[in-house]
Amino acid sequence: MKAEEYRQHIDEALDKCFLLPKDLPQAGLAEAMRYSLLAGGKRIRPMLVLEFCRIAGGDIEAAMPVACAIEMLHTYSLIHDDLPCMDNDELRRGKPTNHVVFGECTATLAGDTLQAEAFGTILRSGLPVERKAACAEILAGAVGLDGMCCGQYLDMLWEGRSLTEQELTEINSRKTGALLAAACQMGVAAAGGTERMLECAGHFGAAIGMAFQIRDDMLDVLSTEEELGKPIGSDSQENKNTYMVLMGREGCEKTIAKLTAFSKTILSEAFDDTAFLCELADALSVRDK
Repeated sequence: MKAEEYRQHIDEALDKCFLLPKDLPQAGLAEAMRYSLLAGGKRIRPMLVLEFCRIAGGDIEAAMPVACAIEMLHTYSLIHDDLPCMDNDELRRGKPTNHVVFGECTATLAGDTLQAEAFGTILRSGLPVERKAACAEILAGAVGLDGMCCGQYLDMLWEGRSLTEQELTEINSRKTGALLAAACQMGVAAAGGTERMLECAGHFGAAIGMAFQIRDDMLDVLSTEEELGKPIGSDSQENKNTYMVLMGREGCEKTIAKLTAFSKTILSEAFDDTAFLCELADALSVRDK
């Protein structure tokens, strides 16, 4: 399946989520959840779930709830990231952010509910019990005290001072890399893959996650608001520590190339049919939005 086919398949599944009759009291909350969940995006994380499930010998239809779950989790993180108490952004994917449309309280609750429903979606799926439990455990680890939330906390805690490359990586390996690595491993877990497959999938996800963040830092300097669909230049305006500040453009490009090459090499140690994932890694390394 090609990337666009995956995206269409994922979007169709997501569109069936949280459809409530308008006369229910919580319908407004569901509307806010769907607003951000269906606002577009590259669908990289659910795509990784499905493709890793496929190359690990699993059924991608059975893994679709897991793919939807990680996109719910990712969407929750974006809603909260945009809140006034965090980055206070008013534009996401070319549209007003959730709190701008629905208010700060509803936006906060929409994110909270998406996080809870992500785990519920996995646990209510038709996968064997041990595979559901493995997927939920991987996701919890990627998001919790040593995962994405920790990365966001460190980003806030260390704001306003110069960071070393190691400290910046401490933040971004959690904020960005952890969820991408989890997506890869959840696909393997949904298929009932081997420990070696899980290990290599995690390394692949961590490598493209770091490359993804470095490219993000580059685009915040080199791109336009129209191309990205969100404000640019905010990193420099807020004196944020970024890889562009630490490495410069040439250093960023070289590091992305090394990470992308490593990600493709590590795949071959556990999987045979890796063409799609190698093409995806290459595409992400030069993306312009």
